Amino acid sequence: MASAGFEIVATCPATGARAGLLHTAHGVVETPVFMPVGTQGTVKGLSPRELAQDLDARIILANTYHLYLRPGHETVRRLGGLHRFMGWDRAVLTDSGGFQVFSLSGLRKVNDHGVVFRSHLNGDEHLFTPASTVDVQLALGSDILMALDECLEYPASHETARQSVRRTVRWAEEAWRHYQDRVRARQEEAAGALFPIVQGSMYADLRRECAARLVELRAGGYAIGGLSVGEPRALSLEMVDATVPLLPLDRPRYVMGVGLPEELPEYVARGVDMMDCVMPTRNARNGCLFTSRGRVTIKQARYKDDAAPVDEDCSCYTCRRFSRAYLRHLFLAGEILFASLATLHNLKRYLDIVRELRQSIILGIFPQTARRLSAPPRGGG
Repeated sequence: MASAGFEIVATCPATGARAGLLHTAHGVVETPVFMPVGTQGTVKGLSPRELAQDLDARIILANTYHLYLRPGHETVRRLGGLHRFMGWDRAVLTDSGGFQVFSLSGLRKVNDHGVVFRSHLNGDEHLFTPASTVDVQLALGSDILMALDECLEYPASHETARQSVRRTVRWAEEAWRHYQDRVRARQEEAAGALFPIVQGSMYADLRRECAARLVELRAGGYAIGGLSVGEPRALSLEMVDATVPLLPLDRPRYVMGVGLPEELPEYVARGVDMMDCVMPTRNARNGCLFTSRGRVTIKQARYKDDAAPVDEDCSCYTCRRFSRAYLRHLFLAGEILFASLATLHNLKRYLDIVRELRQSIILGIFPQTARRLSAPPRGGG
């Protein structure tokens, strides 16, 4: 229970960027890694075969809140766990559902014991506690579980954030004790690692306080949450700078919900090992494609007769086989195929970036690679 089976294979002395190996019950994950988001047990638009064979994704993210409400964690348990349920034999990380619950605004009430909320599906009332969210994730069979936390809207006052940090730490301690009890009682044969989440809004002192308290748990890894909630990008990075130095060197560090392609190198440069974001999949469905030359808004008339691929430097199936003109046609016609092809491409772009960053750490050329990949987009051609 002490670690997630994490080993560092190379570091960049100039920045602190790390290349590592995260060992899970469902395979080894090379880090730094970007995790495609499969909120409801599916990455929208892609089959598990495409994720594994075309993208070689080693880990995806699913969401406790959504799977708890539908189809229900006990249903998933009876059917063999989330991996078997969704036909995915590689690693799965599950978010605790805290972010989704706190985004419900008027549909939830928070107290020191947990969160009472109403389902966005039918209005039924439910309770999430630190222990119950661990139980749900154990039932799902997650490789990495997240502790329940309180994610605040931006901006929040210092006092509100201070109270939130105290609640998040208290919840993490309760979740950790319950998790240890479940594992020691052998109620779970192969429990995944539990990560607490550092909060503190946009106050560096509170981030440091929260991190210092959570490190005392000696958990399997640590996440940094509460970012990308409307704050300026520079402030997000400042909060990561305040937090990462306090986290254990031998544990994976996960920044939740980031970011744009050009932002990934900046997080890796700060010693971050794991990232996720809905941006590549959501933007794909809305017709925005990320390329090595910037963004392509495929609905634009300029692509009507464009026979070029989305990105000539990309080796994904979409770019090897289809033109911008065809993709524009699919998008304007509302064809389902567009979402699949666009999602495949956008995720390939994200995964290519983190893989190139990893290789550059190993080769000792990370600063140069990071500068190139974090440069502002030049336009999609």
